[in-house]
Amino acid sequence: MTAGIMFRSALTFVHLHLWRRLPHKARRAVLFRLAFWWAPRPTSTAKAKAPIIIIGMLRHASGLGAAARACHDALKAAGLPVYGVDLTAKLMHEVNHTDFDYADGRHLLGEGTVFLHVSGPLVPLAMGQLGRAFVRHKHFIAHWFWELPRLPEDWSPAIPFLHEICVNTTFVRDAVRPIARGRPLHVVPYPLIWTGDPRLRFSQERPFTVSVIFNVASSFARKNPCAAIAAFRQAFGDDPSARLIVKYMNAFAWPEGVRLLEEAAGGAGNIELIGDVLDESGMSALYKRTDVVISLHRAEGLGLPIAEGMMRGLPVVATAWSGSVDFLTPETGVPVSFELVPVKDPQGKYTDSELLWAEADVGEAAAALRMLRSDPVLRQRLGAAAAAHAARYFLPSRYARQVVESILWQPKSIEVSSSKPEIIS
Repeated sequence: MTAGIMFRSALTFVHLHLWRRLPHKARRAVLFRLAFWWAPRPTSTAKAKAPIIIIGMLRHASGLGAAARACHDALKAAGLPVYGVDLTAKLMHEVNHTDFDYADGRHLLGEGTVFLHVSGPLVPLAMGQLGRAFVRHKHFIAHWFWELPRLPEDWSPAIPFLHEICVNTTFVRDAVRPIARGRPLHVVPYPLIWTGDPRLRFSQERPFTVSVIFNVASSFARKNPCAAIAAFRQAFGDDPSARLIVKYMNAFAWPEGVRLLEEAAGGAGNIELIGDVLDESGMSALYKRTDVVISLHRAEGLGLPIAEGMMRGLPVVATAWSGSVDFLTPETGVPVSFELVPVKDPQGKYTDSELLWAEADVGEAAAALRMLRSDPVLRQRLGAAAAAHAARYFLPSRYARQVVESILWQPKSIEVSSSKPEIIS
């Protein structure tokens, strides 16, 4: 039995027989320590060469999964040799986004460039699942997100497994830099792919509709949807000609969050709670019903619903702090002022009480919603400006070009594999 098979067998044993019996913090400590010591490491001199392999939770409905899929598609559209390896089930997440096709890269031994879309603590575990033969000669680039000004200590053990690090915002860059240990650290644009036309006209025949979109598993407190509900109710009360859609997913991660949403909504007939997982067509339909996107987040590494709303020509009302300030400005949306307060996260994802995050001004957000409802000309102007800026900022070819020029190689030097890939669908 090889060391790689023994390692994966040990992980399976821990997961099936011990994992569920341990408290959450103890689980993390046991699994991460085991992975750090046993996971294979790439050679330090491995160079960035073709093919490109996107590895992560390709079939998980989450921000990390969406980022991995978007980067894959952007590089593929640029004509680069791109493969994928899905670790959704291996990293103990639900496979709930199955309509994604990619060429399977699990068989690609030897040289290659890996973009690893998993959080820092999971890097050694991912390496263990990939196996020594796959890992040995690859050039590994982590593509990371984080939401607070400083990374937790349990991200540092990932660094010996990496050659470089990519992030999408200056906020995340500043959080990662203290632990990077001299690894090249690149800020690259997020490649947001959307083929529809931006909303340049708004319907006057249906309720004025505001949407807040978030993932409970990404920290209910950080996403702060109850503040969005409070702003809406302060702005419009029970007015049936105004409507709030609260779209959430992964409620199982913290069931208390649903109770808090229901409590905040107070049974109002003009507030709709949607907890289903929606595919791309379902999300597109939701955005078509929307006039304004609101995000009174306490912190964001990027802010994907903000970016997606802007791409669709929707005005966005959002906290003026953390990752989204790189692209949301007073010219392209409505930033909301805030005060910094100590981090308190009942879900336990963020445990550093010395750190601060933003508490948005609910009254200011309510005033912004009233202003946007009463002034359709302003709404259309902000939406058009948001769509134009987002189309340039998140252009997939811009991401691909920067990856090639800053990290990889010139396209003319790429040798595409002649073997026919297996398509996973």
